[in-house]
Amino acid sequence: MARSPSRRRWSNLPRAAAELVDRFGWSPVALLNRIDRLTPGKGDRARRIAEGVRFGPHARHHLDIWAPSHPDNARLPVIVFFYGGGWHAGERTDYGFAAAAFAAQGFLAIVPDYRLVPEVHYPDFLEDAALALRWVWANAAAYGGDPGKITLGGHSAGAYIAAMLALDPRWLASVQLPSDTIKAGVLLSGPFDFAPFREWRGRATFGGYHDPAETQPINHVRADAPPLLLQHGSGDRLVYAKNSRSLDAALTRVGARHEMRIYKGCDHAGTVVALSRPFRGRFPVLADATAFLRSALGLPTSPPTT
Repeated sequence: MARSPSRRRWSNLPRAAAELVDRFGWSPVALLNRIDRLTPGKGDRARRIAEGVRFGPHARHHLDIWAPSHPDNARLPVIVFFYGGGWHAGERTDYGFAAAAFAAQGFLAIVPDYRLVPEVHYPDFLEDAALALRWVWANAAAYGGDPGKITLGGHSAGAYIAAMLALDPRWLASVQLPSDTIKAGVLLSGPFDFAPFREWRGRATFGGYHDPAETQPINHVRADAPPLLLQHGSGDRLVYAKNSRSLDAALTRVGARHEMRIYKGCDHAGTVVALSRPFRGRFPVLADATAFLRSALGLPTSPPTT
């Protein structure tokens, strides 16, 4: 029996969300975040323990920290999650659902803001991200985290940021961090191989930079990169899955440790939406991500139970 038009509209919510972000710069994740926090379930076993912590000199240099509601006595592995928005939009407070998802799985989850286009352009937001990572390395222990077990995550433009921090050593060096600070990363629906810049976001963000090739994560692959999990939807029409497939091939050529998951029928917003409790059953993004990170850190693939 054919589904009703209203049911079809709800089933396409992730795609509609992506289109709203793309066309109007308005992020429906704020609404999703509220719904997630009101949805009962295991995600309630996470709480925000710090809000608006300053990590740098600019107005957008603040971060939020989430932790399990009932952590054990051990130091928590850390994930720093960078949100998407085409380098033009995004607010850390709208991504509490993503941080809570990882925190409920036994991580200290940190979501930093970073400066956006048109206030800045490449590489300023990468400098912001590196500065946030420097703060996390220096301060995670004060919030129950293990600075020796720092991982990265990100969606879309945030996955680009996480990939560049993980692959290009100059960003850690720029903030005097040890080269092995990042232990692993999970990259959701990321743009990794998209030069020349044919659409407005790429042109506005990277078009003024003198060396387009330098801006591309695929050109920084190396054998000793931290383990990476590439997660992408086969139905992504904003950042095509060929980005992850190309990065997968490049990492394979150099012998870097990594895995790839392509989710059939998942679109661009679907990977990050699947971190939320209302839509977690659509695709196993969270389960795949946390199992990969815990394995890379040498931890049991399931978090401690309380």
